[in-house]
Amino acid sequence: MSGDLLKILKESRYTTVLSGFGMLLESGYPSIRDGDVSYDIEQKYGYSMEEMFSSAFFSTRKEQFYEFYRNEMLSQLKTPPGKGFAEMAELERRGMFQVIITRRIYGLSQRAGCRNVIDLHGNVYNNFCPHCGRTYPMEYVRDSVRVPLCEDCKTPVRPRVCLFGEMVDNGVITRAAEEIQKADVLLVLGSHLNSYLCNQLINYYEGDKLILVNETPHHAERLANIVIHERVDDLLERLIRKLG
Repeated sequence: MSGDLLKILKESRYTTVLSGFGMLLESGYPSIRDGDVSYDIEQKYGYSMEEMFSSAFFSTRKEQFYEFYRNEMLSQLKTPPGKGFAEMAELERRGMFQVIITRRIYGLSQRAGCRNVIDLHGNVYNNFCPHCGRTYPMEYVRDSVRVPLCEDCKTPVRPRVCLFGEMVDNGVITRAAEEIQKADVLLVLGSHLNSYLCNQLINYYEGDKLILVNETPHHAERLANIVIHERVDDLLERLIRKLG
């Protein structure tokens, strides 16, 4: 199957990749919205992850927001991108992928070397002052005491990420839709087709080579033209080996 996929990618004029949550799990990042981790967070802070990582919580409880954000989210950045992201960057460099679209906010694709990435929900490495617009690196937020304040106007700095309760920027959605519309091949990596990422975007795809790579079977995969049940990093590694 990897040989067939490589042939399709070589013949494709334009391949758009949707990078899903499965690639995050393959990199060793925990699912803080599910299972024991979610329960531990609620026990620790008295609020669920969804409550704390929301626009309402940021507006009314900034100190608690940043305590959670630094301890539970920015701390994850110590874990480097897994090999699947490095392989994705290598395939992009070799012209197999033209653009990568993701909802994940940790910047893993860029940290692994991917160049053309659309972060639908923003990126923890970008922070700004809502009042004067000054920008700040992730380290400024990570190393601040309590609420990070703008050095110019003392307004609380906020991450340029989409919090629960906020709409994704229309310009970003439009760009992502355009990238999918012009694709010969739409390659979904580490996601099922009923995920929020895919529900939001795959209707823009007008081709007949929707390829899904996901380790876990899902009923929605019938919408794909080709389905491969495998870890993303293992499959991409084989593709690169076949390329030589």
